[in-house]
Amino acid sequence: MASESVCTADWHSLALESVMEAIIDYRGKSPRKTTSGIPLITAKIVKGGRILPPDEFIAPEDYDEWMRRGMPKSGDVVITTEAPLGEVAQLDGSKVALAQRLIALRGKTGTLDNTFLKFMLQSKGVQDELKSRSTGTTVSGIRQSELRLIQLPIPSIGEQRLIANILGSLDDKIELNRKMNETLEAMARALFKSWFVDFDPVRAKVEGRNIGLPEAIAALFPDSFEESDLGDKPQGWANGTFDDVAENSRITMRVEKIPADTPYIGLDHMPRRSIALSEWGKSDGLASGKAAFNAKNILFGKLRPYFHKVGIAPVDGVCSTDIVVIVPKEPDWYGFVLQHASSDVFVAYTNSGSTGTKMPRTSWAEMARYPLVLPPLQLVQEFNRIVAPTYDQIIALIHESRTLSALRDALLPKLISGEIRLKGISTAVAE
Repeated sequence: MASESVCTADWHSLALESVMEAIIDYRGKSPRKTTSGIPLITAKIVKGGRILPPDEFIAPEDYDEWMRRGMPKSGDVVITTEAPLGEVAQLDGSKVALAQRLIALRGKTGTLDNTFLKFMLQSKGVQDELKSRSTGTTVSGIRQSELRLIQLPIPSIGEQRLIANILGSLDDKIELNRKMNETLEAMARALFKSWFVDFDPVRAKVEGRNIGLPEAIAALFPDSFEESDLGDKPQGWANGTFDDVAENSRITMRVEKIPADTPYIGLDHMPRRSIALSEWGKSDGLASGKAAFNAKNILFGKLRPYFHKVGIAPVDGVCSTDIVVIVPKEPDWYGFVLQHASSDVFVAYTNSGSTGTKMPRTSWAEMARYPLVLPPLQLVQEFNRIVAPTYDQIIALIHESRTLSALRDALLPKLISGEIRLKGISTAVAE
């Protein structure tokens, strides 16, 4: 066990292994993966302090055999040991399996609060030590024997819990905003599907049922269907293509220089199956090969390995040429265009027409050919009037969460190091 050294009057530097109740390491093993079952937590879905939705699973009947090295518990902290190194998140008690390149840590009861440990591991000092103890040139990784020796500055358990509560409350609000955005997106998607995919109001009229909409909106839907090349469609609605309502914004910057702090969005910043784009970086100042976009433009990742990365630009900026910038031809078609572009059907259609072997990609020409049924303009205007505030709120919550993240990241090193004591937290937050 590493020797103890005093940091401050009541903070001590202790080796990680000396304050652990459990260290669960599944490296060196590879489970039999399935398409459903018990979620498998892999290194690639531990990102930004949380666990992203899993896309790999193990069969329930394999669970006990696979998890013989130790069962994770609610509150355990997982840390990635390579590819990437040092990403951290906390388990919430859901039944999960742990994959390779992950270690689960559980602090000793009464000695180390697990939520405090999560933030401690994200602090610059610990991250720097992780890197200094890592090995590898192309891919950095850390052995368990080295991880055990990482030095953690530890205050009293009471102060740990107070610090964890302060930082955790910011994380909780950020997570609440994320879930709210999921709900807002689902509501807009459900209304779009009901009106323009399943044609529920038209079917209700055909069957003589109450349409369940205000009279002025209900009057915009016909009471019969007609045959078309796309199948039955509402009477009077037109057959068309995506090109009738949207276009590719072709403002591609070649050699111009732009301010180095210009927001930059690449495929790595875009989440799958979510229109809420909450991450972006900064341009290197050179605009060559980048496409310009404006806030609320629709960004569509066109590389097939990254398909279903579609969302609303929350800021003005530039993006990689692997992203297509889509804008409606008329503002009233915005919601209609966004919902089509982010739908599973549209993504599957563009996927099937992608070209290339190593990195298949679609093109605007392929997107433009996508067939769709065009409702009357007045109905599209009503839809956009209803959903437009939803998209505005999604963007507002993204910016709020980034502000909260900046506050958390500013407080974290000062609280973790003891530079700011809890009695000075109000002043620190104000600053």
